[in-house]
Amino acid sequence: MQNIIEVMQSQLWFYLTTIGLISLCIGSFLNVVIYRLPLMMQREWQSECRLLLEDELTGNKSKQANINEPFNLVKPNSTCPKCKTAIKPWQNIPIISWLALKGKCASCSNPISARYPAVELITALLSLIVAYSFGATEQALLYIFVTWILVALTFIDIDHMLLPDQLTLPLLWLALIASVMGYTITPTDAIIGAACGYLSLWSVFWLFKLLTGKEGMGYGDFKLLAVFGALLGWQSLLTIILLSSVVGAIIGIALLSIQGKDKATPIPFGPYLAIAGWIAMLWGNQIQGAYFNLIGY
Repeated sequence: MQNIIEVMQSQLWFYLTTIGLISLCIGSFLNVVIYRLPLMMQREWQSECRLLLEDELTGNKSKQANINEPFNLVKPNSTCPKCKTAIKPWQNIPIISWLALKGKCASCSNPISARYPAVELITALLSLIVAYSFGATEQALLYIFVTWILVALTFIDIDHMLLPDQLTLPLLWLALIASVMGYTITPTDAIIGAACGYLSLWSVFWLFKLLTGKEGMGYGDFKLLAVFGALLGWQSLLTIILLSSVVGAIIGIALLSIQGKDKATPIPFGPYLAIAGWIAMLWGNQIQGAYFNLIGY
């Protein structure tokens, strides 16, 4: 690993090109994760409910059979949602295939959402920013991986108001292990950061629920902030919470105005938390320093 990093450090263009191409491919895979992981979780819940209740959830046998068919991040193969034609490898090249197909299925001309190449492009651009900011280092590779998971979490939460444990918990353990290996902060700061990150939003959740009788956020938000606490330390938590509130207010108001929805419409907090955490991951120290200079501290 060290030899590879040394080569990357001496050839910046090769390093950035490699990261960009790999991240485009990862972005293509993240589209699969974003679509399939919530469905995999739903199927698992349905299976557990059937076992618990000792009864079928529905009377439709075809649906019951579909639930028992293999469905994961590898199987079944990707197909067009309309005509069910299998997608060929050359039709799965990040961005290029979508452009070549003019955003339509090759078999039935059903429109292919522009979000697929958008996720690929976002993943690549964010990864390149991290790679350029931290150079060819172990910390950069760690933060790039974190960026990939944050992209998946953001779009899953937008679609389903859900931050899966299958993504947040491994990321939390990775952040803790990285601190032990000396890639980020000290293990003490990482453990305290994880605990404070979780408990801070957990406390807000219960205080809000006791006062209003409503749930203002989900447990996935607590775990995601715990990830950033373990990755960046407890010192970064206030910055992340304030940034997420600002980002959430700006984007939330804009979306409500554009879409014309009621103010009581639930809005996922995870994407704003992910954006704020990613910003703090790259520029948290500069933001804190600018704030202290502003107040004359």
